Amino acid sequence: MRDVHRLEPISANLGSGTVLAAWERFVQGDDQVPGVRPLVAISWHRCREQYRVDPHLTRAPVAVAELDHTPEHDVVFAELGFRAASVAHEVGSLGGVVTVADATGRILAEWGDQATLARAGDSNLAPWFCWSECAVGTNGMGTALEAYGPVPIRGAEHWCQAFHNWVCAGIAVRDVVTREPIAVLNICCWRSGLPADAASWLANAVTAIQYKLRRRARDSGTELVAAYTQARAHSGAALAAVDAAGKVVIADDMASVLLGVPASTPAVDPTLRWNPGLPEFIAAARYAIRQAAHNPDWVGSTQIFVHLAEEPTSISIRPVFSSGHVIGNMVSFGVSDGAQLPKAERPAHPGEQPRRLVAMRGNRMVLLRPAEVSFAESQGNEVWLSTDQGRLRAASGSLDKLDSELADVGFLRVHRRYVVNLGRIREIERGLKGELSLVMDDRTNEMVHVSRRNAPAVRRALGF
Repeated sequence: MRDVHRLEPISANLGSGTVLAAWERFVQGDDQVPGVRPLVAISWHRCREQYRVDPHLTRAPVAVAELDHTPEHDVVFAELGFRAASVAHEVGSLGGVVTVADATGRILAEWGDQATLARAGDSNLAPWFCWSECAVGTNGMGTALEAYGPVPIRGAEHWCQAFHNWVCAGIAVRDVVTREPIAVLNICCWRSGLPADAASWLANAVTAIQYKLRRRARDSGTELVAAYTQARAHSGAALAAVDAAGKVVIADDMASVLLGVPASTPAVDPTLRWNPGLPEFIAAARYAIRQAAHNPDWVGSTQIFVHLAEEPTSISIRPVFSSGHVIGNMVSFGVSDGAQLPKAERPAHPGEQPRRLVAMRGNRMVLLRPAEVSFAESQGNEVWLSTDQGRLRAASGSLDKLDSELADVGFLRVHRRYVVNLGRIREIERGLKGELSLVMDDRTNEMVHVSRRNAPAVRRALGF
């Protein structure tokens, strides 16, 4: 997975006058961020514009929210605690502190040097306090929960001035299906660089845990296929099994046409499941998961627009459980069983796209509407956006993240390197061997190649 590949070397870098000067201007309202890493600049923007965190805050607030979590989350908390405790002596001997926090940024436990722990306590860097970005601004734990991959935060990169003497690095463990954060592991030091092997230790710890989660997700995928087979034998309606993120694990012939995915082709591996590219369908499936977590008997219905249909189609959604934990949904088409989804939970029409993408142009952040982006391309550790304003570097370095975030606003993964805006495709070119290429509606009519694996989904999504 891209989010655990590597962590850059982490040094103290506390006296960076460039970053400090940029911070001083930014908190006063200037958008120029020379010398500031994009990840940090975007975090500052969230802190100032979205969360409105006081940059002169000196202590973290008490954590008040109790997060619902699954048995998988309990396993992650226990595993992270074991790994943190196992290196506590080594990290502590170098003046460092190790923390484990949940998805809300609430610190669950900490280990390390007693003098540093005492100093950390002055800022409430301790259990029962919240270190999410919306609570205390840019920091290793909170920003790792917002971003994908490892996050080092050094000195003046912290949003709150009171934390400028700290150097930290956090990395989140994420659900391999929904990509939502589960927990975060963090190392921090006072006025010094982190241990030399902190980077590899964090990455290795999370890689091992993600492997277990992927194995569990594959098992859940197999269980969804089995539930689909059983339901298929007792139902005459078009039927599909989808996971907790709204991606298709398996669909019958009719459902595959409506969803624009291959027919009767199981996708058990969580990294290879079919994205239907239908905003209403994905939102309804995710809503069903939230409802089922509180009411196991919940069954719902709604109407959605599907591929190759000019009128909305009725669907019924029935959650599927394994060992008391909801793992996905069985979706029947042309059926209206169960409670109607409330209007507030129905997604906006695909044309209504208030969400913004963040890109970088030099020292400035550019906020883009999804409709302004024709496609996203992964190149090494960076993602580039082809936009109406030209080619811009995305603030996010993960194409997987963009794919997940944009699936419900009409974007589709067509290649391991490309995610395209279906509404910006101008032409389709067929190769001599049947391969597909998409000519995009952008400044230069750029051509995007479609992988053989994704070609069936593209054909169905475009109705040919």
